[in-house]
Amino acid sequence: MYATRYVRPASLDEAVSVLAANDEARPLSGGMTLVPTLKQRLAAPTHLIDLTRIDALRGIVSEPPMLRIGAATTHAQVAASPVVAAAIPALAKLAGLIADPQVRNRGTLGGSVANDDPAADYPSAVLALNAVVVTTQRHIPADEFFIDTFVTALEPTELITAIEFQTPLWANYEKLRHPASGYAVVGVFIARHESHVRVAVTGAGASVFRWQEAEQALQHDFSSDALDTLAPDPRDLPDDAHASARYRAHLVATYARHAQRAYVE
Repeated sequence: MYATRYVRPASLDEAVSVLAANDEARPLSGGMTLVPTLKQRLAAPTHLIDLTRIDALRGIVSEPPMLRIGAATTHAQVAASPVVAAAIPALAKLAGLIADPQVRNRGTLGGSVANDDPAADYPSAVLALNAVVVTTQRHIPADEFFIDTFVTALEPTELITAIEFQTPLWANYEKLRHPASGYAVVGVFIARHESHVRVAVTGAGASVFRWQEAEQALQHDFSSDALDTLAPDPRDLPDDAHASARYRAHLVATYARHAQRAYVE
């Protein structure tokens, strides 16, 4: 066994203080990634900082054109929220597609975004909805936040407090679920904003990314026909046990068309 000290701070200031004072401390929210990592002995933090009792990390508030969701809000709470359903139905739909009920009732928005798993669902919404990641230190635009596999712009002592999503004119999310984990083999989130279109793809790269060719096509003609001849270059996509690079390119194109076809003039 290795020694780990469990800390349950009452405030954000206390949580940041413990994190700053201990280089090997790790924040714990839903624990959907961290706990399995600990069980496999792949991490040995000196302190586990439980964030689940901090009120400042909770809450869902709609202030058009922005929807603010606290980092400790669970996937199940997002999926069931009438506020989210009214403001951004596609976001509620996405949350309801994450993994299974156990994960949805424990996993949190902030934990998923901070982890930046390349097959996670929320990063596609953050990117497509042109969100801002609010932390204990600053506001980070979505385009600057996701860097690489499990790598974000967060500093070691920085905690996500909320995500501020821009309310789109229309949005939709479609994905091919992995049958065992529920992760996205491929997921595509399309958001039509007042002056532009954003298309974010998860499950098909080292990290979530914007499919700019599709964005340009839909900006010109917001119909599935605009995507008929488009597909990402397979050379830019992963080739693994779940799907070959060529198949993933096909899936991205197919699920982008599926997502857009839900649009009704």
